[in-house]
Amino acid sequence: MEPFLRRRLAFLSFFWDKIWPAGGEPDPEADPTPAPAPRSPPAPRPQLFRALYDFRARRGGKPSVRRGDGLCALGEDEGGCTFARRLSGQPSAGLVPITCVAEASPEPLSDQPWYFSGVSRTQAQELLLSPPNEPGAFLVRPSESSLGGYSLSVRAQASICHYRVSMAADGSLYLQKGRLFPSLEELLTYYKANWKLIQNPLLRPCMPQNPVQQDAWERPHSEFALRRKLGEGYFGEVWEGLWLGSLPVAVKVIKSADMKLTDLAKEIQTLKGLKHERLIRLHAVCSAGEPVYIVTELMRKGNLQAYLGSPEGRALRLPPLLGFACQVAEGMSYLEERRIVHRDLAARNVLVDDGLACKVADFGLARLLKDDIYSPSSGSKIPVKWTAPEAANYRVFSQKSDVWSFGVLLYEVFTYGQCPYEGMTNHETLQQITRGYRLPRPATCPAEVYVLMLECWRGSPEERPTFAMLREKLHAIHGGFSRVLT
Repeated sequence: MEPFLRRRLAFLSFFWDKIWPAGGEPDPEADPTPAPAPRSPPAPRPQLFRALYDFRARRGGKPSVRRGDGLCALGEDEGGCTFARRLSGQPSAGLVPITCVAEASPEPLSDQPWYFSGVSRTQAQELLLSPPNEPGAFLVRPSESSLGGYSLSVRAQASICHYRVSMAADGSLYLQKGRLFPSLEELLTYYKANWKLIQNPLLRPCMPQNPVQQDAWERPHSEFALRRKLGEGYFGEVWEGLWLGSLPVAVKVIKSADMKLTDLAKEIQTLKGLKHERLIRLHAVCSAGEPVYIVTELMRKGNLQAYLGSPEGRALRLPPLLGFACQVAEGMSYLEERRIVHRDLAARNVLVDDGLACKVADFGLARLLKDDIYSPSSGSKIPVKWTAPEAANYRVFSQKSDVWSFGVLLYEVFTYGQCPYEGMTNHETLQQITRGYRLPRPATCPAEVYVLMLECWRGSPEERPTFAMLREKLHAIHGGFSRVLT
């Protein structure tokens, strides 16, 4: 009724504004348009995956996918496959090999240009009505009336419309009952294309009135509660913690006695500029005072070395092992492009999530260790069995010394976390390597992968392959074995 009267009797706009104030938040139970009957039972929240390599379907019922494609699981696993729908390109659904995909890590809301945390309803109206925003500008903000919920605010000419984003029992989100979405991003994508359902187009995210603070990484120690110690290494202790009492995170507590804290600020600046799906994501830092916290995303299955040695890890067959190798090579290739040397690449510094997604951690931190801690003379402190001879003997670290370490990591993967050069001391290991000894081929390791290991262990750093080459070769091997097994 309101739109009809406003359109037909526009000269009474002052009267209509009294009856229907502009910008009012709709009743959470009222839909902008008649909604279809609720589904019964509600659909389960879809699980998102990403393809690890190209897969070309050779028979009906299997969609072809390319590495990096997004997939949405639609059904239960059956016979080593999951029923999924491809989210990019031409719509396609069917059975996809489980070994072909890894669970996708959704981007944090803070990374989305349309999400404004800490913005009230009144502030949202001021932002959307201010230059350079125009009709069609929108933002999503935390709901003020529903804890944990959201509100969508949209500019319509000189007024603002607010819509409550509700959550179903299964965790799905909706504006209108019966139209469920697994995430805010998919909900917005749908209403951008079907904006007439809410009578307001969603054209572009709201532009902030003031420049966004570029460095919001620094947080006070009080925001983090350490819950459970996960481990300890050269760089300090690692704890599972909670950020602001709700977000699970991993907190690395830096041991100030062992670190060159004067260089830490510069290294943290480098970490802030790195973003790749195969690198652990930095959330925040606490560098004002001691101890220093480096806060990252929490990877539930822990480090790769420990996971491979667990009963669950030992049950894995060849394709997922090759998948681990491919993922680490992707992360290291990204660091290589940016001329960043890891210095301590090993399975213990690769973390694993529930979907068997791998992420490289602790890149660059070894450079901050005091010289008397990270040197051959300090005995067991330096990881000699993973370190290239030129780095162990002369402290010459480079991307090529990281390649040597990657070869040892491959050995760890295909021995299910076994320690390399078992039974040898660090001194004996260096002696044997200098004499030309190389680790033998593990029983589960394909011959093609062992050839890559030997290339990583060439005595001359210049003769070792790049991570870009290793990434491409491993993906080709992975794809070949997976096609044979499917």
